[in-house]
Amino acid sequence: MSDPKINQQIIPAWDDKKAAPMSEPELLVYRSNLLGSDPKVTNYGGGNTSAKVSSNDPITNESVEVLWVKGSGGDIGSMNLDGFSTLYLDKLEQLKGLYRGDAFEDEMVAYLPHCTFNLNTRAASIDTPLHAYVPYRHVDHLHPDAVIAIAACKNSRAITEQVFGADIGWLAWRKPGFQLGLELSEIASNNPHLKGVVLEAHGLFTWADDAKSCYQLSVAIINKAQAWLDSQIQGQAAFAGARVKSLSAEKRREVAVQLMPVIRGKSSAVQRQVGHFNDAAQVLEFVNSQQLDQLAALGTSCPDHFLRTKIKPIVLDYNPQQDNLAQVIEALEQNLIVYRADYAAYYERCKQVDSPAIRDANPVVYLIPGVGMLTFAKDKATARIAGEFYLNAINVMRDANAVDQYCGLEEQEAFNIEYWLLEEAKLQRMPKPKSLAGRIALITGGAGGIGRATAEKLLGEGACVVLTDIDKQGLQDSVQHFSNIYGRDVVTAIEMDVTDEQQVQQAFDFAALSFGGLDILVSNAGIASSAPLDETTLSDWNFNQSILSTGYFLVSRSAYTMMKVQKMGGSIVFVASKNGLVASANASAYCTAKAAEIQLARCVALEGAVHGIRANVVNPDAVLRGSKIWSGKWKEERASAYNMSTDDLEEHYRQRSLLKLNVFPEDIAEGVYFFVADLSAKSTGNVLNVDAGHAPSFTR
Repeated sequence: MSDPKINQQIIPAWDDKKAAPMSEPELLVYRSNLLGSDPKVTNYGGGNTSAKVSSNDPITNESVEVLWVKGSGGDIGSMNLDGFSTLYLDKLEQLKGLYRGDAFEDEMVAYLPHCTFNLNTRAASIDTPLHAYVPYRHVDHLHPDAVIAIAACKNSRAITEQVFGADIGWLAWRKPGFQLGLELSEIASNNPHLKGVVLEAHGLFTWADDAKSCYQLSVAIINKAQAWLDSQIQGQAAFAGARVKSLSAEKRREVAVQLMPVIRGKSSAVQRQVGHFNDAAQVLEFVNSQQLDQLAALGTSCPDHFLRTKIKPIVLDYNPQQDNLAQVIEALEQNLIVYRADYAAYYERCKQVDSPAIRDANPVVYLIPGVGMLTFAKDKATARIAGEFYLNAINVMRDANAVDQYCGLEEQEAFNIEYWLLEEAKLQRMPKPKSLAGRIALITGGAGGIGRATAEKLLGEGACVVLTDIDKQGLQDSVQHFSNIYGRDVVTAIEMDVTDEQQVQQAFDFAALSFGGLDILVSNAGIASSAPLDETTLSDWNFNQSILSTGYFLVSRSAYTMMKVQKMGGSIVFVASKNGLVASANASAYCTAKAAEIQLARCVALEGAVHGIRANVVNPDAVLRGSKIWSGKWKEERASAYNMSTDDLEEHYRQRSLLKLNVFPEDIAEGVYFFVADLSAKSTGNVLNVDAGHAPSFTR
């Protein structure tokens, strides 16, 4: 059966009271955000909306018609006014006289900046002509699953007429651009009864002369398509029924955890990959089905889909009832070789004289019967969005194949979109990746001062971060803080006690499931206690050893194991202490455990070198501000040892340092960053003191 239809209970209803004080551009934003609120209407970055608005020319002060249209790279679900390009409509009309035909499509894009109104810096998209020449003031171009299901049928035109009658027209597939804009203009002008057009294999255009009517029309057409599909499909088994049964949710996650680091390691030669796991009901329905292999091989239809997902996915030969995961992993390398060769052959068949060089030939979408879908891309957001787009494609294939015969986009047309020179130019304009782009880090003690400062640094350099701590509220606060700055895709957290072997393994499994694997471990969880030797209890001793020695062993062992599976190397950094090098009075348990950390790091460096796994140590000293350790009894104990007030302790340490400087969590984070970045790619087994200079701690 199909999903519940799109309706105004899913997409919020138009609120007249809210809309009443809005200007025309504000109404365009409002309409766009409503339509973009449901991925079954149009997915992230897909579709576009426009309005033709009367405005005062800033030079002549005369009234002119201005096209407001979604700019390049925007997302209608989240964009604001600054996401729209603004262009003089009369200048866009004049471009018709410069158009030299289909072979010269791309040159028209260069003229669009000359039509800019009011020096707007938002670049106009290739879809601008699709809106400019339609003779209505408001236009929506959407990619609804229900409409694309009709558009991707073999008999798309006949079904469009059957479903919509005389209200909606139909246009054969054409790549977005100037010619398609002219064809839309012609069909709308010559057929004033039409309320919109279905674009073969692509999506829906609707139009009206006011914002509310355009919005309501779009929703009504989508609902009509879905209602018709539901009526035709009722009682049918999706994708000709199930071939296998889904594993339990827990077992699905277990399989994904084992697969994702292996896939990541084998697919990251061109660029580091970050993964995403999706086992939604619609995904499972597809991957378990009789028609999985047949439909997956056809690829997607809507160009927005395959720009994100590649022309087709890879299907892994996993049998959930036999649980042949070991054989799947063993065969993965050969299957990827075959996929890459197939993709290279596709490129060679379709390339043209001026085509860009072949891109990464690895799959983006991995389909696993009984388990779900894995997607891998250069960053977490791109991987997640690719999965969302393929979920749209699944919805389209299910409904299209149920009512007719689903058709993927013809291979050459798909290539022309994927390797479009304008798309290549967009890729080339993207900012240079940050130094830790594609890296995945796990930080213990992530809710404390040094842990948070380290997360801030790594996130700022483009890494994905998993925070762990025993402080649940601190983790929640940290994730919320960093999500507000860097987005929810790149940071997550899990409670973990470093002394609990099971919790440690669960945390690393969580990292694999969240992002696909691990590149960086920052082992930072810590405590401190102070007592004279003869007053140090066995409990005190064991407490220090359990966290600072055993805990560091457990997390480094799990990180080391995952890094070996990936075969991509990695970096492990222990945040130890100058007390690991130089003993302090009344701290035998703490100093001994910290010395054990440093020696363990050397052992990891020794064994890890052959696998490209580096291990180094950062030794802080007297990091009082923001530190959980220094906010409790340890501060009082150290002040007592020096026979001074706790208020004087920070100044004492500053004066003790050679440089007469305080050390802050951000300083330790810089030291950690040095060791996890490529800056130190040839350093392992090293110790970096970040202590403002403490002569007894000089390494010898």
